[in-house]
Amino acid sequence: MKKRWLCLFVENEIGVLTRISGLFSGKSYNLDSLTVGVTEDKTVSRMTISLISDDRTFEQVKKQLNRSVEVIKVVDYTDVAIHRKELMFIRVSGCSEKDVEELFRMSQIFNATVIDYDRDAVLIESVETENHNNDLIALLGKCFAGRIEIARGGSVAVEALSITDR
Repeated sequence: MKKRWLCLFVENEIGVLTRISGLFSGKSYNLDSLTVGVTEDKTVSRMTISLISDDRTFEQVKKQLNRSVEVIKVVDYTDVAIHRKELMFIRVSGCSEKDVEELFRMSQIFNATVIDYDRDAVLIESVETENHNNDLIALLGKCFAGRIEIARGGSVAVEALSITDR
């Protein structure tokens, strides 16, 4: 079992997302992340999907996706150097003045941004890798247990121009 990444180019039509995600749920494949957005061509959407599976199951998934009428192209990013980021918002409530100062410091260290705050709450935005965001959540969870609310988007990925994974 290992983490896998797929990029799908699909027709930008009503119901395509439902049919693609239904393919996964119908076969009991669990998705870790799924993001979709229109490309430079308004008739084509790009999906970035991550899942954990074994080799055999993953090959089945790719074959089923390739057979889908709405799928234009399937690209396996699993063993390819890619750039990948996810958007995450974290709200920390019940903050003292000292907590607010500490959250500004933590945000700087984690390359996150405080995008809003008031007297007793701070809203942080992080556009980083899933692992980096997990580390931020772990730290904030220790320091501000029971006072954090998290909203995460799925990862978006694109092939790297250079050899290294970023």
